[in-house]
Amino acid sequence: MVLPAPRAEITIGTTTVTYLPDGHGWLDPAAIFPDSRPDGWATHAEFLDGEGRFPVSIGSFLIRTAERVVLVDLGLGAVDFAVPGIAEFKGGELLASLAAEGLTPADVDTVVYTHLHHDHVGWTSNLAPAPDLPAGARLTGLTFAGARHLVHEAEWRHWADKGAFPGPDAAAVQAPLADRIAFVGDGDEIAPGVRVLATPGHTPGHSSLVVTDPGGGSDQRLVILGDVMHCQVQVAESHWAFVFDVDPEQGVRTRELLLKELEDENTLLAGGHFAGSVFGRVLPPVTTRAWASHRSRAR
Repeated sequence: MVLPAPRAEITIGTTTVTYLPDGHGWLDPAAIFPDSRPDGWATHAEFLDGEGRFPVSIGSFLIRTAERVVLVDLGLGAVDFAVPGIAEFKGGELLASLAAEGLTPADVDTVVYTHLHHDHVGWTSNLAPAPDLPAGARLTGLTFAGARHLVHEAEWRHWADKGAFPGPDAAAVQAPLADRIAFVGDGDEIAPGVRVLATPGHTPGHSSLVVTDPGGGSDQRLVILGDVMHCQVQVAESHWAFVFDVDPEQGVRTRELLLKELEDENTLLAGGHFAGSVFGRVLPPVTTRAWASHRSRAR
């Protein structure tokens, strides 16, 4: 049985990338991956819990270079709720996870969103976006008030007139960011050795990040996937679309193209929703692709 992933860390040259847990979700696998019906999980049971649920990790990736502190996505926030027939979510650990690294929100200079679904924007402000956001809850400001906040323009525009689950809550996310958000696109460098990679499909402006050694001393690279894949099973079952994909066909194309590009020993992947281990790599197919977890450096 696999469980949501704990803290983990890798280095790419002089850059450190750390997975910071915020919470987790327990999902109905058939509801989340409709293409897996009726028995697609029969050969992937190791990724389910004892009750047949699909656990997912939810958190942030902390990127530290010599002079920069970047957070990729902002988890769930302090929430505990269920979506009947689909999932249960619980979060609230991110600031404690950050503190365990010796950091406070004031130390973070950049926040970059892979996309704006509720489980990636939870600590944007003091209001955690959830279906049960209390009426009359008062906004007091951004959690990472001194940081730049970055997202693809197509992503921001897509959610501008929506602001409802599973997207960002307008009061908790879009309102406090309205005068602060800045846009990035494919190939933009947001920190030394950290570049944006456009990966649309799950949402229109979905972006991944490619991390390389800014000093050029290492040939390794890390691709922070966002929600290009929600679990290791999609390495083999790349045709499985996720229930909340805005454009499922484009999502499958993006995933398959990315997987073909990443079948080399110098490329690591970071899957923020992957249970067990968030870091690993894609093994070239013999009959089908496989996932190999990366051993995290001990603290």
